[in-house]
Amino acid sequence: MTARASDRARYDRATAHLDAPLAIVDLEAFDANAADLVRRAGGKPVRVASKSVRCRALLERVLAREGFAGIMSFTLAESLWLARSGFDDVLLAYPSADRSGYAELAGDPKLAAAVTVMVDDVAQLDLIDASRGGGREVVRVCLELDTSLKLLGGRVRVGARRSPLHSPAEVAEMARAVARRPGFEVVGIMAYEGHVAGVGDSLAGRPLRSRAIRLMQAAAKRELAERRAEVVRAVRAVVPGLEFVNGGGTGSVQHTAAEEAVTEIAAGSGLYVPRLFDNYTSFSGRPSALFAQPVVRRPGVGVVTVLGGGYPASGAAGADRSPVPYLPEGLRYDPQEGAGEVQTPLLGSPADDLLIGDKVWFRHAKAGELCERFDRLHLIEGDAVTATVPTYRGEGHTFL
Repeated sequence: MTARASDRARYDRATAHLDAPLAIVDLEAFDANAADLVRRAGGKPVRVASKSVRCRALLERVLAREGFAGIMSFTLAESLWLARSGFDDVLLAYPSADRSGYAELAGDPKLAAAVTVMVDDVAQLDLIDASRGGGREVVRVCLELDTSLKLLGGRVRVGARRSPLHSPAEVAEMARAVARRPGFEVVGIMAYEGHVAGVGDSLAGRPLRSRAIRLMQAAAKRELAERRAEVVRAVRAVVPGLEFVNGGGTGSVQHTAAEEAVTEIAAGSGLYVPRLFDNYTSFSGRPSALFAQPVVRRPGVGVVTVLGGGYPASGAAGADRSPVPYLPEGLRYDPQEGAGEVQTPLLGSPADDLLIGDKVWFRHAKAGELCERFDRLHLIEGDAVTATVPTYRGEGHTFL
């Protein structure tokens, strides 16, 4: 029996009393992935990206491990909720226009001490000030550096369109703007190199493109390491007490951790290891988060139909944004139908061994987005469900 077939047998036994659709997290795989992130970080703390987990119980589990410290959140409302729930170090990774949230933050000393917000424009400071509603607490601020690689005098750009702050001078000037402004304090710098951390460099059947990606990423890592160090020096000249410099992502943990200027690493998807992380030479993990859909039809030889399953991931639309049938091995989508909202036909010889009511296990393309489809996660140890915990959705929160 292959390892995957063994996992399928365990998952089927563990959830035999549960009706699909359902979602699970294999805790042995989850913990092994967490240990690997810590190993790759080389002694620097890993800040957990909550958008890739979206479950408080699992955030608590991973933060209880040595080597993890703090949360990187994705909305201000989520940040405040997590802080009220007892998480005392929450870095909001994206700018916000949540006026009521800023009023709450500026009016509560506990929240103001626990949450750091992201800025890259003076207009964002204006919005925060206009939203204070009388709150006088100092707002902790992190500055985001644009990590994109610019070539041919800026005519070619590789990387996400995030912060407008690209050069050391631009980031230092933003730091001065914050320092001059009462009610704010610069405490950190963040730089997410998505074109390295979030792009696989070993694409099946595409060797030339894979090599081109590796060459691009090598150049991007060299350029960013030099520029990030210069940015940190420039900002420390303005803010000597800078608390942290955050960088990285699941796909670039060890590379970013090697930079002296970086003090902590961000990662989250590496805990669940969704399908988009199958194409990396820098690491491999064990898929820990899966969802199951029930077989509801047998239209013919080599075909079964499961309920639902059309859970596309965010990003540029394409086949790689669909979940992938994972267990039993050998199933594939009908190219004329793909993953459907209410039903999904699956093709392949394993279909002939599936009965009505059997479970087909899928991997989502991205990590935490799976939790927007399910209100609970069944946690599996060995061949038993040992706990069932709510996702953000299960606690009544859909922050985005």
